[in-house]
Amino acid sequence: MDLNAIKQKMQKAIEVLKGDLATIRTGRATPALVENVVISAYGGAQRLKVMELATIGVTDSHTIVLTPFDQSIIGDITKGILENNVGLSPVIDGNIIRISIPPLSEERRGEFVKLMHQKLEGGRVMIRQVRHEAMGDVKKADLAEDETKRLEKQIQELTDDSMAEIEILGEQKEKELMQI
Repeated sequence: MDLNAIKQKMQKAIEVLKGDLATIRTGRATPALVENVVISAYGGAQRLKVMELATIGVTDSHTIVLTPFDQSIIGDITKGILENNVGLSPVIDGNIIRISIPPLSEERRGEFVKLMHQKLEGGRVMIRQVRHEAMGDVKKADLAEDETKRLEKQIQELTDDSMAEIEILGEQKEKELMQI
């Protein structure tokens, strides 16, 4: 039974959760808000992510700047961001696209906190799934009873550590969301 493999699976689940949480708007500009938005470029012939079509920069806490690699698709990128309903309004400014991040209303902050809690629960489910599989492997292995108990205890400790990390992530994100 390889505890490092179990730990790595749990870390992978936490990394997925971190990526998920990064997509929740906090009223602060961050590249994660637009980098994975899929755009139909070149007359709809290709579907690419924004990060594959442009460099993404943040000039201040309320502005994201996109510089397309190919100026001919600047309109496609703008249109794609608008169509994705991420609540952002891109504006073409010469060779770049500026996106101003409007401040969040109290009601919108509440909606984002609910969404964050759903994503956190998804992370917890992934961790529990890893624990469930590991416990099943321990039970299938033909081990002495005291060895089985020891492994189960170590797996539970890894699970508890991962759950604590998820709680910390949630508290940090909620603080970000409620910050004005």
